[in-house]
Amino acid sequence: MSTTSASLAPVSLEQRISVIDAVRGVAILGILMMNIPYFSDSAVLADNPFILEETGKNFYTWLVVYGAFEGTMRGLFSLLFGAGAMLLITRLEKKNDPNVTPADIYYRRLLWLLGFGLFNAYVLAWPGDILFTYAIGGLFLYPFRKMKPWGLVVIGMLIIVSLVGRTSYQWYSFHQERVKGEKVLQLKSQGITLNDEQQAQLHTWMMTRPPESKRATEMEVLETRKSLQKGYVNAVMANAPVTQRFQTTDFIGGWLLDALGFFFIGMALYKWDFITGRRSNRFYLILMFISLLIGFGISFYSMSRFIELRMDKYFFWEKIGLALYQIRRLGQALGYMCLIILLYKNNVFSFLWRWLSKVGQMAFSNYLMQQMICLLIFYVCGYFGKLERYETYYVVLAIWIFQIIFSNIWLRYFTYGPFEWLWRRLTYGRQ
Repeated sequence: MSTTSASLAPVSLEQRISVIDAVRGVAILGILMMNIPYFSDSAVLADNPFILEETGKNFYTWLVVYGAFEGTMRGLFSLLFGAGAMLLITRLEKKNDPNVTPADIYYRRLLWLLGFGLFNAYVLAWPGDILFTYAIGGLFLYPFRKMKPWGLVVIGMLIIVSLVGRTSYQWYSFHQERVKGEKVLQLKSQGITLNDEQQAQLHTWMMTRPPESKRATEMEVLETRKSLQKGYVNAVMANAPVTQRFQTTDFIGGWLLDALGFFFIGMALYKWDFITGRRSNRFYLILMFISLLIGFGISFYSMSRFIELRMDKYFFWEKIGLALYQIRRLGQALGYMCLIILLYKNNVFSFLWRWLSKVGQMAFSNYLMQQMICLLIFYVCGYFGKLERYETYYVVLAIWIFQIIFSNIWLRYFTYGPFEWLWRRLTYGRQ
């Protein structure tokens, strides 16, 4: 192990690409904006302000966060993960150590990340953990390390397009379920005897859309609040089945592909020197404009339809058509990345990027720290379900300020964040 540690040591501070750390700092703080609704209240409320008829500050908070950032910060972080995988593999291969292969270190690192993901999901009681998904998804990347950038982009876009098709088909299925159910209800109201197939269609429709469904959802919210206000142990027990579903059925059905599409594009961006800030200002400016135009164009159209339909999925297909969520978040993520790189390259708000780059250097620690703080506030201290939607973003702001200050102070005295140090120690066998 000593030979391995000497030759394939963790990346030194001088080897870091600071612009990547700055982008990563923005992404890791931004992820909390999307996670806080799930930490603080029932998951069914997170994406739908119409269940409890939220208005005023609550509604506009949902509108801004959901329209401009939902899925985008995760997309930004996924692009960075793909780029980071290429950066690590490139550095390891340059070492050319005969005693250990780069694949050994790469896969060992991912398996430890998987362990941290399970810790975050089941011990810190966070069903929305991304470390598990990133660890499993990262296992697929190594064989593609030599592929040309355009090939990586094609693979990434094919995955993203497949997700667009799958979700659009789900919307179509919901639409057909409603149409068939309402047709059978009409036949029944006319006194026509229903056959077995029609009885099954009616049963399916009534089970998914009973007249009292809104009241039933409200009761589900109240039950969830009651359950998760009973302390840490109860939160762990209550969230474990949700976590299990996320890491099995939902993972295979979507989360893995959701991450992989962005991973492959992130690998290409690193190979193109895009993500390291080495392209021209003109390039970043044009791409930023195009990406944000696409992203916000889709977002504006989709959000206006979602509001019109009050987030009723059974009408999405006939009113919206294609589910362009993945295209929207890719456009916004690329646009935000271009904006950050432009500001960084041209020393605009340079003090801010210096602070945020420290947050990015400690992204792993800061991610886990967010879960710990939210666990303390909402489960241990019992604030779950007690804050308005807009009030939870005061918590987000407080955590941001704390993590920026903490990261900058910590890295004055230590080379790595606490969990980064542990992860490297486990991977390489030394600090």
